[in-house]
Amino acid sequence: MSPRDLAESAVRAVAAGAAEVLVHPRTPCGRESLSPRVVGPVLEVLRGAGVRVPLAVPASIGAEPDPAERSARVGAWTVLPDRAVVHFAEPGAAGLAEALLARGVRVDAAAPLGGPAGSEPLERLRAWLVRRPGGGRGGVRVVAEVAAGSAEEAAAGPGLPAGLRGLPPAAVLLFGRDGASWPALRLAARCGAAARTGVGDVLHLPDGRPARSNAELVAAARELLRGEPACGSAAVAATRPA
Repeated sequence: MSPRDLAESAVRAVAAGAAEVLVHPRTPCGRESLSPRVVGPVLEVLRGAGVRVPLAVPASIGAEPDPAERSARVGAWTVLPDRAVVHFAEPGAAGLAEALLARGVRVDAAAPLGGPAGSEPLERLRAWLVRRPGGGRGGVRVVAEVAAGSAEEAAAGPGLPAGLRGLPPAAVLLFGRDGASWPALRLAARCGAAARTGVGDVLHLPDGRPARSNAELVAAARELLRGEPACGSAAVAATRPA
């Protein structure tokens, strides 16, 4: 998608109720990139189109395999996102997160909850949080990808899943992919965490119909949230692969 197409999609998603937007900047040939020459123009186009909610970008191995180069790219950004997603299943995550925070970019510290990766990425993330000065989570939100089975099991209760207990729900975002997406959103509604949906995660609506756009997914998520008993209010983020 061109930056203009991304902006149009983001505007519609926000109008449908998205409280923030995750965008994947790509080069003209379709490769994800952390280059300031790619990230900056995408952010400027979205903001220029009137997208006033926080904008996030992924700072992942898919955009730059070398951990040191990822941090260097972040240090070279001339236009900053509001948030950046750092995957703690990838090498160099803690150093990258600190580099982002030093630049004033809030960090979405991501780890899978269940699934083939096991518990190591989440344990690494929690250990980093403990080591931070004062043990604080200032500027950091934990983003947990919930596997299908664990999402459905946990959604029956009001609390966060076991691996996240002890964290304030307001500092957590839950999401799932494909069949885990809607159960994860229901779980977020019940425990007061933020939630994420979008064509980067799921291509069908809760009733199984194909989703035509991010805006349609966000509208469905807002409707689903209204029907769930909640311990707090869940914000919805929209994800859009460029």
